[in-house]
Amino acid sequence: MSEWTPEIALLQERQDAEWLRVERTYCGRLHAYANRRTGDLQASEDIVQETLLGAVRGIDDFDSSYSFEQYLFGICRNRTIDYMRRKKARTLPVGEEDDGFGGLESLATAGETPSAIVRGRELSDRALTLLTAILRDWIEETWDQREFVRLSVVEALFAVGWRNRDVWRRFRLRDETAVAGIKFRALKRLRQLAAVRESGNDLLGLLAAAEEGNGRLLDLDVRRLWNEHRLSCPARHWLARYVAGTLEEGPETFLRFHLEERKCPWCMANVDDLRRGGTEGELDPLLERVLESTQRLLQNGQRRTPPGEGERLPSD
Repeated sequence: MSEWTPEIALLQERQDAEWLRVERTYCGRLHAYANRRTGDLQASEDIVQETLLGAVRGIDDFDSSYSFEQYLFGICRNRTIDYMRRKKARTLPVGEEDDGFGGLESLATAGETPSAIVRGRELSDRALTLLTAILRDWIEETWDQREFVRLSVVEALFAVGWRNRDVWRRFRLRDETAVAGIKFRALKRLRQLAAVRESGNDLLGLLAAAEEGNGRLLDLDVRRLWNEHRLSCPARHWLARYVAGTLEEGPETFLRFHLEERKCPWCMANVDDLRRGGTEGELDPLLERVLESTQRLLQNGQRRTPPGEGERLPSD
């Protein structure tokens, strides 16, 4: 079962029917995301309207390495931050200010050396693309093997940055050595997957260094890419089953960690939308506003976003 996604070519042609379906499909989850951060229903509606207008303006520069939902949520995140800054908010909610779209600096911890950050930036686009691909391969493989505890452990280590001790206690493993073993085997498998896809030695060398225990730079990149590309976010139909309480123990274990402890902002927004019952009734006035504003933009033949508008997802 897969969720509908729009045809990017039709969106770039400014076809009304395709944009109409986009608005009806994604309006609710975008509103839930903005409302979680602002706590202001009116502001959240304004953010959704600005997001969808921004999507129309920026669609010609759509980056196919992301999903369309990631594209929308990236714009929504930027608009939400703009609103918070205008309101001069001192902080965002604890643990939610970084949705995985920040630069490398935002992920560097105390003691991170400038040279390590520079080295991260100097990784080639090909290497970053490869790392994203093999992480996705590993996650899909682990899900298919129904190793949901293993998936949760690696997500806690790589995407959240938990310490071995915390992971051991949370997942009731034998000891910290068991956590280290799961990480070691995951890195080993990533190297194998990389070798299948790539014969070069740049990324393979990084993976080898991490396997030997010097994984600081790799951990940083994995965390950024994992969150930026939402690598372990389940499809919406899994979230619907989670909301309905019909998941079996394995996937339910992972989704409970992903939502309740990792607090993935994108999946939590989808869950909020599902619990509300989609966009029926409650969001009809917002949809009317969105439809009217985007229709005007489409009819005016707006084609491209001026440089610097920030409609695309940040790349570093």
